[in-house]
Amino acid sequence: MTTGFNDFTPIRNGEAIPLSSVSHLPFDEFAAQALGIIANGGKVVQFFAYPADGKVRLMAVLRSDALFVATCDAPESYPALSVHCEPFHLFEREIAEQYGIRPEGHPWMKMVRYHANCRGVEDVFGNDYAEDIPGNYDYYQVSGEEIHEVAVGPVHAGVIEPGHFRFNCIGERVLNLEIQLGYQHRGVEELLLQADPGRLPFIAENIAGDTSIGHSLCHAQAMEALCGSAVDTGAKRIRTIALELERIANHVGDLGALSGDVAFLPPANYCGRMRGDFLNMSLLLCGNRFGKGLVRPGGVRFALTDEIRLDLSSRIDELKPQVDHVLALLMNTPSVLARFEGCGRVSRDDAEKLGLVGPAGRACGLPYDVRRAFPTEYYDRLDIPENAESTGDVRARAKVRCDEVMQSIAIIESLLGDATETATALRPEGCPASDSLVVTLNEAWRGELSHCVLTDHRGGMLRYKIKDPSFHNWNGLSMSLRDTGISDFPLNNKSYNLSYCGFDL
Repeated sequence: MTTGFNDFTPIRNGEAIPLSSVSHLPFDEFAAQALGIIANGGKVVQFFAYPADGKVRLMAVLRSDALFVATCDAPESYPALSVHCEPFHLFEREIAEQYGIRPEGHPWMKMVRYHANCRGVEDVFGNDYAEDIPGNYDYYQVSGEEIHEVAVGPVHAGVIEPGHFRFNCIGERVLNLEIQLGYQHRGVEELLLQADPGRLPFIAENIAGDTSIGHSLCHAQAMEALCGSAVDTGAKRIRTIALELERIANHVGDLGALSGDVAFLPPANYCGRMRGDFLNMSLLLCGNRFGKGLVRPGGVRFALTDEIRLDLSSRIDELKPQVDHVLALLMNTPSVLARFEGCGRVSRDDAEKLGLVGPAGRACGLPYDVRRAFPTEYYDRLDIPENAESTGDVRARAKVRCDEVMQSIAIIESLLGDATETATALRPEGCPASDSLVVTLNEAWRGELSHCVLTDHRGGMLRYKIKDPSFHNWNGLSMSLRDTGISDFPLNNKSYNLSYCGFDL
């Protein structure tokens, strides 16, 4: 199948197709056409390796105004696509680590998550995995008499996850920040291949605890597509409400943390309390403050009764003016703006090259939002604004979050207006289709979240590929620190608030 300008196969978000219908190209043609799509404004959604008939293949899922997919046989080494298109760089490092396939000429070749490749071939990085190796590699270095390095982590003073940050500085000015993760690699993708089917939803919703709804939704949609299971309108409304509650709670919490970082305590305290109020709405909806146990393949496990619906509406009515007032206080206070404006700026061009998604991308003028571009659940019936800012600084990232909080409240209000009926479901009927592919995308609170599932000839899991938005956005944080005072790191870090475990997998 052709699209008129390339041989990549067009696909739909959340629709299962036979693997045999996916274009299989010679590697040179695969690479040339993938780069051509990107050169014409496309973006990389997924790029990974998988086993097929005793060989290894590469699959690329790209997006422009639609989604496109193609495969090729994987060579043992190949000219790195990252040389011509920066967004491939982390995907190529991941493939090298997972399958031992070397991207020749890769501009920044280092480990991603510290583990031996699954094929048992020679390690691309020359590691002996019997040794304790995290951190045992050459960091990027800047030389000069006045240059010094500041190393932070991987163990931190607070109750946060492990990650290593190494700053190259001249005085207080940061020349480069190198971020190294992978300290809590859990083997989630491999576990999803081995676990009993009944355990898969529990694993999916625990990939990243603050994105339980986002990940469980991507998983449920993939299983529903593979099993040919339809979801009723009521379940779609409830899932949409849950995803927006997750967005609000995280944005409000982070905005409070940003306020605390500039010592403006009233919004910090109010946001902390209001975050709890929104988490308690998820608790009311399903019995868990983070939405765990709600979304399952086939629908939802808890109905939205009129009593709960009216209770949620009452809580929203009470909180909405409070949230509006506190966010206005935060974003209109001169001393706050003096710290936010111009801090950690990322240009639109750099954001394009890094492939930033979600609020981090929209703060740089990239309006992309999965809810608008590839809508699922109830989003095709909703008006999702673009929310794009232009300055790419902390103020812009905070402003995007503020706007999204109020818009998400309006979305939930609209969905709570009428009674919602749904047949609660535990799992879809039927077995997953054999030799099939499905790609699901959703706009989680950090941005584009994607699960890609391939099945084998028996309908079992052949490959389960996960991409959290943090996979794209950690390099945005690094770019934000370029030419910035090192004391601005906490402020920039919280303006992104990226996931360690969502990256480490």
